[in-house]
Amino acid sequence: MMKILKIKKLDPRAVLPEKASEYAACFDLRTVLDEPYTIQPGEFHSFHTGLAIEMPDPDCVALIYSRSGMGAKYGISLSNSVGVIDYDYRGELIISLINNSSETFTVENGDRIAQLMVMKTEPLQAVFTDELTSTERGSGGFGSTGKN
Repeated sequence: MMKILKIKKLDPRAVLPEKASEYAACFDLRTVLDEPYTIQPGEFHSFHTGLAIEMPDPDCVALIYSRSGMGAKYGISLSNSVGVIDYDYRGELIISLINNSSETFTVENGDRIAQLMVMKTEPLQAVFTDELTSTERGSGGFGSTGKN
């Protein structure tokens, strides 16, 4: 049975998120703007989507990712790398973008600027312990598993 992601339209101009292809993992999120906004090099700016969501159950999290084409072609990405939307958040989805390029980039009303993925989470409780199981890697950190 397919679960439902409930989406509340907070602005009449908001567009229902859609998947760009049959097997896409994420829904595209679009802007709601009164007028185009140009992001200057090195600047970050928050954009409204006009949407709020309710996930199917409390063991879900919504993750907001950059659109790969915007990063690869224009140097535009999320300013916080990945947005985490907890189950109990019911406010507007707001996307903060940063211009990592040396060129200006203009965002217009209705542009696809990010993607939304909903995933199941595992209920966990954090506890202190004196011992952890050992592994072959152990405490090897940055670069410890190879050159590439």
